[in-house]
Amino acid sequence: MIAAFFDIDGTIYRNALLIEHFKKMIKYELFEDVHYRLKVEEAYKLWDTRKGDYDDYLLDLAQLYVVAIKGLSLKYNDFISDQVLLLKGNRVYTYTREMIEWHKKQGHKVFFISGSPSFLVSRMAKKMGVDDFCGSVYEIDEETQTFSGRITKPMWDSAHKQEAIDDFIKKYDIDLSKSYAYGDTNGDYSMLSSVGNPRAINPSKELIKKIKDDENLRSKIQIIIERKNVIYKLDSNVELIEF
Repeated sequence: MIAAFFDIDGTIYRNALLIEHFKKMIKYELFEDVHYRLKVEEAYKLWDTRKGDYDDYLLDLAQLYVVAIKGLSLKYNDFISDQVLLLKGNRVYTYTREMIEWHKKQGHKVFFISGSPSFLVSRMAKKMGVDDFCGSVYEIDEETQTFSGRITKPMWDSAHKQEAIDDFIKKYDIDLSKSYAYGDTNGDYSMLSSVGNPRAINPSKELIKKIKDDENLRSKIQIIIERKNVIYKLDSNVELIEF
């Protein structure tokens, strides 16, 4: 079986589902700690003004988010999550949206592996009609039906994404040498390295550097850039301009 593994945030979705969920928590006044909110806004500002690394920004935000979601009831979370997909779910890149449809037509299995919470990843997977998914699992306090503030299964780093791929291989008998992967950050490195047809989508500087240092990955990867209304392909010899 040939598979296509897709990261979501920054690869399919033109932001991060976790960020959209965070914004909705603030909008609906479910997040009242003003000092903590300022920390979140400062982390975002560093990235938005290009004064921080994208990978570092996402990791910092995820750590802030774990604390912020503690005590949120499942009832309110379902409402917010539905709102995120209803209002923002179509903000996707043309290239990866079309590739998902192409893979379906070829009879390939399509999987989402994302660091965003599984309750958001599951909704995006259902919306786009893919075969299976794996997202970060946030622990639930069964007695209070709220989030405990712990993550039982993080999925934003390369090691955990490799574990997810290994599980999919066992479940679906996948031939990785003929399979595809799409990602944009260092967290997607193992996923991209594992398959015969890796595609880096608007990759972060950190990921490009890693690609350049890996002879095997460098020889087979395509770098896809989508900006404004144009999509173009680069090879791994792309020159980085640094300041």
